Amino acid sequence: MTQPSGQQPPTPDRSAALDSLQALRTEVGKAVVGQDAAVTGLVIALLCRGHVLLEGVPGVAKTLLVRALAAALSLDTKRVQFTPDLMPGDVTGSLVYDARSGQFSFRAGPVFTNLLLADEINRTPPKTQAALLESMEERQVSVDGEPRALPDPFIVIATQNPIEYEGTYPLPEAQLDRFLLKLTMPLPSRPDEMAVVTRHVEGFDPRDLAGAGIRPVAGVADLAAGRAAVRAVTIAPEVIGYVVDLARATRESPSLQLGVSPRGATALMSAARAWAWLSGRDYVTPDDVKALARPALRHRVGLRPEAELEGVTTDAVLDGVLGVVPVPR
Repeated sequence: MTQPSGQQPPTPDRSAALDSLQALRTEVGKAVVGQDAAVTGLVIALLCRGHVLLEGVPGVAKTLLVRALAAALSLDTKRVQFTPDLMPGDVTGSLVYDARSGQFSFRAGPVFTNLLLADEINRTPPKTQAALLESMEERQVSVDGEPRALPDPFIVIATQNPIEYEGTYPLPEAQLDRFLLKLTMPLPSRPDEMAVVTRHVEGFDPRDLAGAGIRPVAGVADLAAGRAAVRAVTIAPEVIGYVVDLARATRESPSLQLGVSPRGATALMSAARAWAWLSGRDYVTPDDVKALARPALRHRVGLRPEAELEGVTTDAVLDGVLGVVPVPR
């Protein structure tokens, strides 16, 4: 039904928003096979107003996933290929002199979007990486001392290759800590890979999402309703204590030289609340915390050199922490 002129469409209630956001997995699955966990993680980040570091080898559909999610949410998305010669102004925008008017005007960069895909973020120097810090934390860009607000929702989805390190600039701890989640996209199982190849044989074109049948199933209003619902999710003092104890245990681990900061504990709590709501509950359980512990914390800890030499991984250390910290009843 068409809305009368001058009136806004009704805001969806929280149950309708939940149904819409849960439908995203099915819709994105029309283009991306077998990456439900990554889709859920991106939705959690949107609900928490957080950012995501997406890690996977080339060819596992990282870019396609972001494009499909944007299409299913009816959000604007832009992609920046990070290279060694990329300048900060190429991302944030810059002042351009207009000879006809004799004045400078601001030309917005690709960061002015809803979903910014920062492709291979570790291939650009620290100066350009740092240009994103203000955008990620303050949701604004300052050029010539003047702040300019970014659209809402705004999320940075940065990708990196886990096996190629030559010619890269590892993200510093201060920037890694700005990401709500670090999601890994594994290689598909044999049945999933069969499904991918079969789709291409049948004519699937990853550049034509409309042809794949992806349609908007949720929007900005659903996200706003979802965020309000997540803020209303209760978390008992015992569960808050469990989150804090997990963070503190990482600081005492003999395998780690850097443990989880208080910001990391807050991020884990926020992600667990969003996951609880997506699961249809208005309260957080210890299992919600456990489910989000690795993606929320794996990029916030640093292994000791001797642990790396022994082949220890951050996920293995976090699993050990989860195994020894008492779970509240």
